[in-house]
Amino acid sequence: MAFRLNPGQSEANKLLASPATHILLRGGSRSGKTFVLIRAMVMRAMRVPGTRHGVFRHRFNALKHSVIFDTFPKVMSLCFPGAPYSLNKTDWFVTFPNGSEILFHGLDSSDRTEKILGLEFATVYLNEASQISYGARNMLLTRLAQKSDLRVREYIDANPPTTSHWLYGLFEEKIEPKSGEPLRDTGDYVTMQINPGSNRENLSEAYLSQLESLPEKERQRFLYGNYQTAIEGALWVLDRIKRAPMVTDGNLDAIRDQMSRIVVAVDPSGCEGQEDYRSDEIGISVCGLDPDGVGHVLEDLSGRYGPSQWANVAISAYDRWRADVIVAERNFGGALVEANLRSVRDTVPVKVVTASRGKVARAQPVAGLYEQGRVVHHGRLPDLEEQLVQFSTAGYQGAKSPDRADAAVWAITELMLGGEADWTAIYARLAN
Repeated sequence: MAFRLNPGQSEANKLLASPATHILLRGGSRSGKTFVLIRAMVMRAMRVPGTRHGVFRHRFNALKHSVIFDTFPKVMSLCFPGAPYSLNKTDWFVTFPNGSEILFHGLDSSDRTEKILGLEFATVYLNEASQISYGARNMLLTRLAQKSDLRVREYIDANPPTTSHWLYGLFEEKIEPKSGEPLRDTGDYVTMQINPGSNRENLSEAYLSQLESLPEKERQRFLYGNYQTAIEGALWVLDRIKRAPMVTDGNLDAIRDQMSRIVVAVDPSGCEGQEDYRSDEIGISVCGLDPDGVGHVLEDLSGRYGPSQWANVAISAYDRWRADVIVAERNFGGALVEANLRSVRDTVPVKVVTASRGKVARAQPVAGLYEQGRVVHHGRLPDLEEQLVQFSTAGYQGAKSPDRADAAVWAITELMLGGEADWTAIYARLAN
């Protein structure tokens, strides 16, 4: 029986033939998104000799098992039977007889990232992009620069995450996710939904029944391919976050001078550096309080830093913003947190705080301030906001620790709620 694309894949093919540079296929699990994008990439590689194409995922091991050893060989055997190619299992790339290459890279290794930065691509493909940060995606776009007879393309697939994710901003709202500014060429960003129902002939009824039986939240994402809005009992709702101008070099002085007090908050982890993906990120948040009693989330500087790196980032932010104090949680590492900061500068003012309550209990009064319109974000802070909207009255719903959100909560608590003070009094004050 001759191979044919399923109906959803056929529609996706029409989108892939459009002049758009950035193409997102979003939808439910096992709907054929990855297959049709790998097929399109192979066709591009075969059509123009000497071109380079890259498939990227957050974790390389997941890419190896799902794409290199599964989807890619299926595409070759079904769509290009007998077509020769070779797979290099040391550096993980495929070479075709015409000299074109498809490279497979994870973004969980600094060594692999360094290799990417030295190359240029005609196609970059972000597989399972809901797991890829906006910063990593933008880094890949700097390598989408190979000159050839092909138009450069960014392919993306994802099970739709929440509406606070950068994918939703770019492809649905047509805005730059950090600044909130409208995209210059909205037609250059196109998307379509492709769900497992259209791939029914390749899936077992048991699998589809399994998707049908998922809880509503998971069913909406993995069966129907819908973006998730605020979770039940959410403490933060994305469209209720107030906005102020994004901080730039041009307005930093003016914004800083509007503040009556500024703090830098640090939520440490055991992270040893950029290559350490086993540990949580270091949360670093710069927040201010203006004379009207409004809190301002000025910058989110969180990232994967080693001990000396995060101390330098925090102290640099302290200097740039002329902050009053660095607030650091001591629960991880105890006195080592303060010692780490003082090893960089002995005289920097540090307030070490201890979490006497759980994350949600600490977050609730801060969320109350947001609900009252007493906290604003400068620009869009997509990674921080993605964590905030995962907080609910039932607990934190995110997959990882809310490192960025924890740092912002510590900062706002210090500025507006008297630090780790009398929580009964705090709740009573918010109620009035």
